[in-house]
Amino acid sequence: MSELNHQMILLGIDIGSSSIKVTLADGENGISLASASHPPKEMEIISKQSDWAEQDPEVWMDNLFLALEKVKSKVGDRFQEIGAIGISYQMHGLVAIDKNGHLIRDAIIWCDSRAVAIGGQAFNELGEDFCLSHLLNSPGNFTASKLRWIKNFEPENFERIHKIMLPGDYIAYRLTGEVTTTKSGLSEGIFWDFKENKVSDTLLAFYGFNHELLPTVVDTFSEQGYVMPTMANKIGIKVGIPVSYRAGDQPNNAFSLNVMEPGEIAATAGTSGVVYAISDKKEYDPLSRVNTFLHVNNTLQNPRLGILMNLNSTGILNSWIKNQFMGDQFSYDQMNEIASQAPSGSNGLLVFPFGNGAERILQNRNIGASFHNLNFNIHNRSHLMRAMQEGIVFALIYGVEIMKGIGLDIKVVKAGKANMFLSPVFQQTFADVSGAGVELYNTDGSEGAARGAGLGIKYYKNRAEAFDKLLLIKEIQPKPNDPLLEAYSKWKEKLAILLD
Repeated sequence: MSELNHQMILLGIDIGSSSIKVTLADGENGISLASASHPPKEMEIISKQSDWAEQDPEVWMDNLFLALEKVKSKVGDRFQEIGAIGISYQMHGLVAIDKNGHLIRDAIIWCDSRAVAIGGQAFNELGEDFCLSHLLNSPGNFTASKLRWIKNFEPENFERIHKIMLPGDYIAYRLTGEVTTTKSGLSEGIFWDFKENKVSDTLLAFYGFNHELLPTVVDTFSEQGYVMPTMANKIGIKVGIPVSYRAGDQPNNAFSLNVMEPGEIAATAGTSGVVYAISDKKEYDPLSRVNTFLHVNNTLQNPRLGILMNLNSTGILNSWIKNQFMGDQFSYDQMNEIASQAPSGSNGLLVFPFGNGAERILQNRNIGASFHNLNFNIHNRSHLMRAMQEGIVFALIYGVEIMKGIGLDIKVVKAGKANMFLSPVFQQTFADVSGAGVELYNTDGSEGAARGAGLGIKYYKNRAEAFDKLLLIKEIQPKPNDPLLEAYSKWKEKLAILLD
């Protein structure tokens, strides 16, 4: 550890679309001192039309302040020992400000599908060869296409835009007053040319964007800006504390699990379900069903790319089932226990978890959620709970098979023991269907962001020191499970019909 203050506390902030979570970690021993999230129930997603999803970034800030108040009450005067801040954030969103730094409109967030057609047209007109060799993706429904939607349909708003940002960029801006982003962030917005290793002039020209709309680029691990006096006073921390790490939630989840080298794989099953694999090669899916971005530790000398498959409807399906069939008197732990009472394969009940916008693994189609083979004489709520968890795993493994098709080998998957990975049914189903071992660790995104902040200010000499206290708390090995594998085979057959 460096000669910096050994009593330093590292603050990790995780800006989700459901809630804002913060963690205070003791830098010296890596132990979480306090964590809190806000609000208690999911933040509102504004949906003015079908397939639209927006949030007010000031609501993120309000909930951040409330979460910080919670951890402050737990640690008292030690709150003043915060020495660096790391930020993890929901990916692919679009925040726009005017020249006075004021928000122009609500943020268009990750699960918004309005720009699907715009991205599809760009893929065709820019050409498949250019998009896949330079962008490693279709422009799809990502941030650049969302900005083009504003240009097309809200021209008055577009003309007022001084800078665009990703959600994490906006949080850093509100803390420091600096409008910055990272190369990894630009790649997740599909602004990055992997062949030329810079912002894509071709994409900007095609969409009619000026370079000046983009923030200044800073390194992922670096002192990116310093907390302003007004913000420091509001939060109750020292002026000038650096924001020293920033990453999208899925690269950050991988970082939190120390998944940084080729062949290593991370997973999460929270708001969205994701499998994220590290490669040192510019690999891509010709149909852009899985997507390639710059990982947090990418350099020219040692390329590190993250190949990501995403399922939008993970958290919302889990909460929808709970709200509709269980009610507030039941916890998610109780719901997981009820799921374990049904047999593997759920006696033929199949759930298709696609009810939250266009899904990339389905080539940006939105086929909606559906339940199949429901038999009122056989199935009860335990079958429904289990089939829901199995259906989410089936969709994730469907994406994993696409990743295998472009040369990725999946033997061990690392995840934080959180969200749906708290469920023994979900854990074992994932291992049995994937054929991979599952390792669960004592970490989450906000704790990872705190570790990133320590690396960003060189509080830790290296990654090994930063992850010294990361603990493996459970291993799940795949078991033979014919009923489950048969259910997955039937699930894929039915999905092919739904997609036809």
